[in-house]
Amino acid sequence: MIGLIHATAAGRTGCERLAAAWPGRTVLYGDGADRPLRSVVATAFAECDQLVLFLATGAAVRLLAPLLRGKAEDPGVVTVDEAHRHAVALLGGHGGGANDLAAAVSRVLGSAPVITTATDSVGTPALDALPYPTDGPLAPLTRALLDGAPVRLHTDQTWPLPAFPLTVVSTPPPPAAADSGEPSSPEDPQPLAGQAPIGQEQPSTRHAEPQAQAPHQPRTAPPNTAIPRPPDAAGASEGSRATGVAGAAPQVLGGYAVWVTDRVIREAQGTVTVFVRPPSLVVGVGGSRGVGRAEVVGLVRSTLAEAGLAEKSVSALATVDAKAGEEGIVAAAAEFGVPLVTYAAADLAGTAVPNPSAAPLAAVGTPSVAEAAAILAAADGGQLVVEKRKSAMATAAVARRRPRGRLAVVGLGPGARDLVTPRAVAELRRASVIVGLDQYVDQIRDLLLPGTRVLESGLGAEEERARTAVAEARAGHAVALIGSGDAGVYAMASPALAEAADDIDVIGVPGVTAALAAAALLGAPLGHDHVSISLSDLHTPWDVIERRVRAAAESDLVVTFYNPRSRGRAWQLPKALSVLAEHRTPLTPVGVVHAASRPDERVEVTTLAGLDVGTVDMVTVVTVGNTASRIVSGRMVTPRGYRWQS
Repeated sequence: MIGLIHATAAGRTGCERLAAAWPGRTVLYGDGADRPLRSVVATAFAECDQLVLFLATGAAVRLLAPLLRGKAEDPGVVTVDEAHRHAVALLGGHGGGANDLAAAVSRVLGSAPVITTATDSVGTPALDALPYPTDGPLAPLTRALLDGAPVRLHTDQTWPLPAFPLTVVSTPPPPAAADSGEPSSPEDPQPLAGQAPIGQEQPSTRHAEPQAQAPHQPRTAPPNTAIPRPPDAAGASEGSRATGVAGAAPQVLGGYAVWVTDRVIREAQGTVTVFVRPPSLVVGVGGSRGVGRAEVVGLVRSTLAEAGLAEKSVSALATVDAKAGEEGIVAAAAEFGVPLVTYAAADLAGTAVPNPSAAPLAAVGTPSVAEAAAILAAADGGQLVVEKRKSAMATAAVARRRPRGRLAVVGLGPGARDLVTPRAVAELRRASVIVGLDQYVDQIRDLLLPGTRVLESGLGAEEERARTAVAEARAGHAVALIGSGDAGVYAMASPALAEAADDIDVIGVPGVTAALAAAALLGAPLGHDHVSISLSDLHTPWDVIERRVRAAAESDLVVTFYNPRSRGRAWQLPKALSVLAEHRTPLTPVGVVHAASRPDERVEVTTLAGLDVGTVDMVTVVTVGNTASRIVSGRMVTPRGYRWQS
């Protein structure tokens, strides 16, 4: 919930505008007329996830300072000035979502968002803004990224994270891990297969610079004496290597490192290391009737600790349906902050496990609860990594999930930058791999994070691009497959989703399609029922296209033609227009829009008889009105009803 607080009439107006724009998401705390403003702010700070204060930043700082609890607990706070000119992300830029909130406030009020978070300012991914929790000293490692110092990135498996800066030296997972979904064991002290010892840097194409982009220059930041800095990464790691002893977790030696792993890894002195904890672990639990929360939590924690696995990577507890209401198990899931998933006894009984037992078979109808539930919750490709452990009244086992890649199918709109949606921009910066037509990549290359890998190709390679994007997502990457307009309208969503199975996450990002962009320029031609038809017969036989055009003509639908004419397809548009002319008068309005929203945009409103098809090409949209469409003051208008309003 977003708390809104004001101290003046102008602030009250701003609060009311935000409340109207975000129904059901805000609480208006008022101006403190009935009690001190300090008390109002304290109440809202305790009750809300985010706050918008229509106050001077100095006043806000003095009111908030006594309330601060910690970066992970404080709400995000945005302050707005009296004239509504600036929305300042004051507190909790990443963890509290204040940076995004400042942008959202600005979209409503027309203000300018003020973001001072260093990583956001220079386009570097913030480790504390990743979709997974982290452990370790974020501040000095972030400083190293900002300063352009070498940072080693180690991954057990590939997870769908955004691109990291080019100063990050990536070490890929060993082939066995990539093939099986099983990372190196926590006890293995050796470097990952195929990589140099940890102290030796090597480049990686996984974080290659986008093509045709100027070489990356290390970023600099002003000195910050408040953050202690270890020796320079390159010097500290000179000649160092991974070492360890049998049965111990590997050490990280020297410099700066980021590990994306669910393993607990021993840090060496002088190393600045942040661990990103992917949601890779599921814990199967069983328990006798009446088992307590403390016993279940204690067993789970000791099981993870003995195996060298990180608690923050636990994404779910799993058990049998019969234990869905067992208070100790339910409370344990709540303490870990993860869902409790349950399975029918018959499903658990059909799962092969290493340690079946007669006791749970007699009690709940399956020879295994903990191991079987962990295996089922890990889903396809998952593996049991810790066999059943027991306490007096509980059992626990751990399985590791295979990473699920992420495919965002992104529509970029008709071409103008201001018609690229904020959601599309967010997905471009969320991806580590971009797949698209070369000319579309050129439109958004400046929006990509440094280190984004770009896979671009020319016209005619649509199916290949779709297969490539899905393959990259299946490999665990965060992928954005881009197209113009809306990705689901004559674009890349269809071939991509035809290739994609349920082993990846797919996100559709709508865009402003050509028909809508053209309609806005023409007037209101789509005011009543309408249809879009592509005249390209490269994938659809012409007899099918003609049958659809004839049906639209007979149904008196407004028709928008995509792909109307090219050098090799000159006759299809005249033929389609002749079919429409059988059911339309020669004075039927026709709109022709070339390159909508682009620098060479051209708009013409004409008639069915007056249309010059020679002016039409592949980047033109042709919209033909229905029998009620009219030209009013040079604009094409189709009324919402068939009774024309004069």
